[in-house]
Amino acid sequence: MMLDILAGGILGEVIVVALIAAVLFIVFKLSSMVLKLVVGIIVNSIAGVIAMLLLNYLFNMGINVGVTTLIPTAIFGLPGVGTIIILKLLGVPV
Repeated sequence: MMLDILAGGILGEVIVVALIAAVLFIVFKLSSMVLKLVVGIIVNSIAGVIAMLLLNYLFNMGINVGVTTLIPTAIFGLPGVGTIIILKLLGVPV
């Protein structure tokens, strides 16, 4: 009797709809977290590149804008710029 209700009745349809809703909720929640992470990384990278260019222009830091400085800045953002500045002040050619 109970198997007949679950197999073809309204209760079975409600369970399927509830499971689909739960899966969709989890997928949307995870995708929004990933989107926030990606947007944060992009903003940090853009801020890093802008900071490096402004520091180079305003304070004449002498940092060469090339592949060796843009890749760490684009990947790490502001911490990458800080590392490049510390290396430059310690005399390491960057």
